[in-house]
Amino acid sequence: MELRIARSALDDLQAIQQHYIAQEVPHIGDEYVAAILAHSERLTDHPEAGRVVPEFNLDHIRELIHPPFRVVYLRQATEVVLIRIWRTERQLKKL
Repeated sequence: MELRIARSALDDLQAIQQHYIAQEVPHIGDEYVAAILAHSERLTDHPEAGRVVPEFNLDHIRELIHPPFRVVYLRQATEVVLIRIWRTERQLKKL
């Protein structure tokens, strides 16, 4: 299984880094991004490791919780795609 990162998730990772740069602790943002990516790597062997996102209740839309972030991903036949990385208190909305 391959791990891919969608543009939206890359933007979220960049926003995390920018937030901590603005707080004058850029190393915290770098550490979070590295840890989130390392945690997400396990999905290549265990794509079902994350729980189904409760707001959607669809088996292929899952999330890993990496406090204080939710790593939302699509579980597909040959790849896992990280699609969003949000703070855990943020509520997702169905469109």
